[in-house]
Amino acid sequence: MIFKSFIIEENLGTLKKINLFYGENLGLKNDFKKKISEFYSSYETIKLYQEDILKNGNFLFNEISNISLFKKKKLFILEQVNDKLLPIINQIEVSIGEHKICLFSEALEKKSKIRNFFEKSKEFAVIPCYQDNEISLRKIINNQLKGFAGLTPSNLNLIIEKTGFDRAKLNNEIDKIKIFFEKSIIETEKLELLLNIEVNDNFRLLKDQALVGNKAKTNKLLSDTIIEDEKSIYYLNLINQRLINLKDLHKLSGVNIEDKINSLKPPIFWKDKSNFLKQSEMWNINKIKKLQEKTYNLELMIKSNSIVNKNTLIKELIVDICRMANA
Repeated sequence: MIFKSFIIEENLGTLKKINLFYGENLGLKNDFKKKISEFYSSYETIKLYQEDILKNGNFLFNEISNISLFKKKKLFILEQVNDKLLPIINQIEVSIGEHKICLFSEALEKKSKIRNFFEKSKEFAVIPCYQDNEISLRKIINNQLKGFAGLTPSNLNLIIEKTGFDRAKLNNEIDKIKIFFEKSIIETEKLELLLNIEVNDNFRLLKDQALVGNKAKTNKLLSDTIIEDEKSIYYLNLINQRLINLKDLHKLSGVNIEDKINSLKPPIFWKDKSNFLKQSEMWNINKIKKLQEKTYNLELMIKSNSIVNKNTLIKELIVDICRMANA
């Protein structure tokens, strides 16, 4: 049974006995883990990785069967789940009782066996965690900063632009804002300093010049820009968000390019429209799909191999993007 993520967010009591959360929105999935643990605080929370469960096929079944001396109900949060866990789910589904199991996975293709199983099930829930749009991010900001003065549309845009539609990043920036503006009054100049817009815009400039195929500026920015290992997934998200925007633009009918850009959701910020227009001329659907496949494989590599040189991989990707733009 498929549930919209916002429905579950608004009412965690609708969760089934076994629930599958999948998708690329890491921030949303982290929010779910936190909120579910808080909502079911009376349960004994047990966090496991699929790899540990697969090493011992009876491990999860035994954990479900063993009654805690202090808390009878258990909440299982299982990480990095894929199709390999499905046989074990089939084995334990009749033994769940009053326990809750929440499975968390990366993006799953339509042909995924575990995704299909949960989508067709009438007993269990599957919750796709897609990337946030501007509307959902504005809602989060307004809810989290309720009561703050100075939360103008311009400041809202600053916060959204800084986070690159990344909920995990957004939550981090909101925490910084709450601490910094103790009197709950947001001042634009101080907000810009806090968000460090100019410093963090360096990679955006690098990404934009690579996408328009400007070799000279791309090479210079590669030398000047600090690529931080811990932000590698964030960099990929910035690139992927732009690719999604470009693909959406090409799918729109009509001849007036300005009208098409203005109709995009989430919208392209006014100061970014000139770059976006140039990029739309360099990238067709086929090239976009090839680059999306490249970024997807790179993300898998980074997430599955902790010893890879993320800095080098991101720089090589930027060079490839610039080359593909001119192809």
